Amino acid sequence: MKEKLQAGQIPFGHMILEFGTRGIARILESAGIDFVLIDSEHSPFTAGDLANLAAWFKATSITPIVRIPEIHYHLIARTLDAGALGVMVPNVKSGDEARAIVDAAKYAPLGKRGVIMNHAHTEYKPADPTEFMAYSNANTSIVCQIESVEGVENLEAIASTPGVDVLWIGHFDLTASMGIPGQFDHPQFIAALEKTVATARKYGLAAGVQPGNLAQAEAWMAMGFNAISYSGDFYVYAAALQSGVNSLRAIAERQPSQ
Repeated sequence: MKEKLQAGQIPFGHMILEFGTRGIARILESAGIDFVLIDSEHSPFTAGDLANLAAWFKATSITPIVRIPEIHYHLIARTLDAGALGVMVPNVKSGDEARAIVDAAKYAPLGKRGVIMNHAHTEYKPADPTEFMAYSNANTSIVCQIESVEGVENLEAIASTPGVDVLWIGHFDLTASMGIPGQFDHPQFIAALEKTVATARKYGLAAGVQPGNLAQAEAWMAMGFNAISYSGDFYVYAAALQSGVNSLRAIAERQPSQ
């Protein structure tokens, strides 16, 4: 994901909330996905499930990023020690919260993450601590979700926190915070999108979002969003299944009566 961003390309991702199966990593790789958001805020995934998914995705070219439920040291550090290559943190509201995330995710001198070696995050291989800690600091992705009016107001403080990589709009929660739930064409929400993109560019960060449809994706990419997650697993499955079944019913109705 970082390689594409550094090359000026848009990485495309997908969110996993339901189908934590052993085959999902290869399915997404076959689809050409660059990164995956493994959700633990709105899903039933356990810590063991997250570790399995991280391992399966690390056997592909896809970057596994885990969305944790809230800002706690043990949720961040433990998830990264289990092999995830980044964390997405919901509803980041201030520079202080961004700093707490970086402290939990990055080793000294950038942060305060505790050190264990030769574990899942080093592929169970011996590693030089100094070299690995520097490598991990440079390559662990931190995605801060902007999901509230307060977060939008404090974008500068969040984006200027060393170690943050992506400002990510949580569109439903942000519109709910604004009192306009689901009104994605509302001028107040559009202004927040524009401010997020401008702030991300100012600090050399990526601007991320998960559009609900292709028209929305095109509009938001034109606005400057350059890290895009295409929907969530069960949304895609349900839509495809409904479309297929509806087509089958239409075919059946055209058949002569038996």
